[in-house]
Amino acid sequence: MVFKTTVLLWIVSFLSTPALALQVGGIFGDSMVLQQGRPIPVWGKASAGEEITVRLAEQKKSVLADASGRWRIMLEPMLAGGPYELAVSGKTEQRLFEDVWVGEVWLCSGQSNMDMTVARGDRTWCGVLDEEAEVAAANWPGIRVFDVPFRTGDEPAEDVEGQWEVCSPATVGRFSAAAYFFAREIHKKLNVPVGLITTAYGGSTAEAWVSRKALEAETDLHFLLEEYARRCQEFDSGASQKKYEADLAAWKEVSAKAEAAGQKPPRKPAAPKNPHLDQHSPCVLYNAMVSPLIPYAIRGALWYQGESNIPTAAVYDRIMETLIRDWRSRWGQGDFPFVYVQLAGYGKPPAEPCRGGGTTRVREAQAKNRNLPNVAMVTAVDIGESDNIHPKNKQEVGRRLALAARALAYGEKIEYSGPVFESMVVEDSCICLSFSHLGGGLVLKEGSPSGFAIAGPDRKFHWADARIEGDTVVVCSPQVQEPLAVRYAWDDFPFVSLYNAEGLPAVPFRTDSFE
Repeated sequence: MVFKTTVLLWIVSFLSTPALALQVGGIFGDSMVLQQGRPIPVWGKASAGEEITVRLAEQKKSVLADASGRWRIMLEPMLAGGPYELAVSGKTEQRLFEDVWVGEVWLCSGQSNMDMTVARGDRTWCGVLDEEAEVAAANWPGIRVFDVPFRTGDEPAEDVEGQWEVCSPATVGRFSAAAYFFAREIHKKLNVPVGLITTAYGGSTAEAWVSRKALEAETDLHFLLEEYARRCQEFDSGASQKKYEADLAAWKEVSAKAEAAGQKPPRKPAAPKNPHLDQHSPCVLYNAMVSPLIPYAIRGALWYQGESNIPTAAVYDRIMETLIRDWRSRWGQGDFPFVYVQLAGYGKPPAEPCRGGGTTRVREAQAKNRNLPNVAMVTAVDIGESDNIHPKNKQEVGRRLALAARALAYGEKIEYSGPVFESMVVEDSCICLSFSHLGGGLVLKEGSPSGFAIAGPDRKFHWADARIEGDTVVVCSPQVQEPLAVRYAWDDFPFVSLYNAEGLPAVPFRTDSFE
């Protein structure tokens, strides 16, 4: 009797559960690009047990939604082409996506230098070189972009909002500039559709794009989560608000006295910022802006970020290694290509050699990640602007990213990096430097300081002269007779002179470990 009652209650509960409308993941839409040569996952939600059928070209596959209503179908790999219709059908509903193409899909992420758009619009820091001409010439219907809205979250989001846009003069102004110029190069080279999924947030830290599980697995990165927990506790309990109110009251009193004395008042204290909504907080952007994209099939990822990690430059390479492993694991596509930009120059030109700084430290950390499998770094050290942290020459950034992708993802035998320091030999009062990524040979630009500095036993660096001898660079200074070390472009806004024949700048380096 108990068994029959239980079954009856289960049937009544099942029948009384309202039917869930057919849902398809928000990343799917008209004019989208699907990745060629890989299995194509399609997913969404429906009523528990409902049969879902997906049709694309000659393919037709079905699956039953699970007990929570989730369903996923894996279509077979396809060659580049289109246009197609992607039809998703349930018991009583159908979703139809038109103008669907198969080609190359790249995930594009980072902070404001990836978010920076082709046109200025209402964001004064955006807009590229020759903006008007670039916008007018953007007739590339084979390039399509899905731009993920700015969001944060303490838990992984189930879905994402947005739509695919076809590249044209009317739309390109809203596209990520670095991603667009990359796509233009790849599209012209491969002659296949290129889809860009841009998920970038200005000012964000790298740890904001990593899952909590991945950070928890790294003992030396626990401090990021611990600091976040502390800030959340202070904000949620009201402690940070109480401190702010006390600081504000004290400020008003001090300011009144300063004004009465004809003095400049101190800076007003800032109101507490909600850490749950802060793009610097760990995991919050992974949860809201990456998780709901998984497992959309991609060829690889582009990354342009690092300025906001100057305070954690000492562990930036560990954060990025964790991010790369995390994304690859969750996408389940193996070690997909990951191409990133080493930070451009920014700040005042150095008055003294090897002044270094926060950006220099981040660049050094970035260079370490070049050794990870299927990873490539392109440097933008030579295209920075002293008074603009968002350099406008994103055409060259995109070109260099495309060179790296062509070598890494598409197997072309081309040079994609500038010279990379390998070893040194002391000869008399000079140091001879050897490099990899020579390309067609080393080139030194003339007419400006070389950016090389040399030091002896006193560890004091002096500007140095540099000359090319075959495949080496010889560095000397009359002020250093017993040289021990060389540094090159070791400043936040360095002098740059060394390239290969392909016009790609040498990666900044130092041969010492001096503090």
